[in-house]
Amino acid sequence: MNLTIIRRLVQITAFIVFVYGIGLGGYYLADKFSSSLPALACAYDMYTADHCALISLQHQMDHRAAPVLASGGSLIDAFLPTLITMGTFGLLLVILSKAFCGWICPLGFFQEVMNIIGQKLGFKQTESLGRETVKKTRPIKWLMVIFLLFIFPLLTGFGLTGHEFGDPFCRICPSRILTTLATGDPKELVVDTSTTGYFIFSVIATFLFGLMMSIGLMVRQPFCRICPMLALNTLFKKIGLVRLVKEAKPRCVKCGLCAKACPMDIHEIHTDMVNKDVIYPDCTLCGRCVEFCPDKDVLKLKYAFLPILSADPAYFKKRKKAQRQWEKITFFNTQNKGNK
Repeated sequence: MNLTIIRRLVQITAFIVFVYGIGLGGYYLADKFSSSLPALACAYDMYTADHCALISLQHQMDHRAAPVLASGGSLIDAFLPTLITMGTFGLLLVILSKAFCGWICPLGFFQEVMNIIGQKLGFKQTESLGRETVKKTRPIKWLMVIFLLFIFPLLTGFGLTGHEFGDPFCRICPSRILTTLATGDPKELVVDTSTTGYFIFSVIATFLFGLMMSIGLMVRQPFCRICPMLALNTLFKKIGLVRLVKEAKPRCVKCGLCAKACPMDIHEIHTDMVNKDVIYPDCTLCGRCVEFCPDKDVLKLKYAFLPILSADPAYFKKRKKAQRQWEKITFFNTQNKGNK
């Protein structure tokens, strides 16, 4: 038993609850429960009766902010629903912080499963992306926030773009296809030929979903690296109760094992010898860096002031041994060097 196994159990439970919510407790319970947590699963999944904060933000730009501004209304009238959504979203992240991505998100869990399958099938694993690749990838999620969540929906509300640009992120989001397919509903996996815009968006969505699945067999968390949800989570990381702390001096020897274990390839985790708060923008608080740190108490995962896990040489040795045993297990009984 280790932190990763516990996290997997939480992920499986969350996936079942937030994808199959109605089947577990009925529509009324699912609706009341999921509506209180507006950031957990896709609104197009009819079984969970949930809605994602990202679709709310897009619709508020299109159907509220732009019409109010166009009619001469005030900024507060235009953006009050958005402030309420962000406030609710912020409350959720106070409790979960960025651990939502690493412990709860159904799409994140699906990507981890795909990578495990790839390892066990014998696909050559990319242990770590290069620094330049990571550096070039990081801004994409912020561009998606700016353009897909705010600018394009606003332009649609002003009548400057077609209706399909009212929720452009949802048009291409892999979770829209994943969660509906998981419930046996194939209607979102389709090429929509009703208009040129819908056709382009549906082609991009299908391509992106297939690309995520194929790359995910060899690269850890491919879509998480560009996900706007991760970017929004970053805005609230300072107030989140889940903390990742580094006490570099005097024990850290910059061995790099923490960065190697990180599924998001955050190389700064082992080179930063100054900052104690090491929740970087791409961090999902999965805790793997703490598990694979061999130096006593250098890295710590906390909930407020309560310790969850601290780096420990004895834990590291057991975890590393378990890792080697896990990596030897494949569908073809051949050793694979993937890093799960």
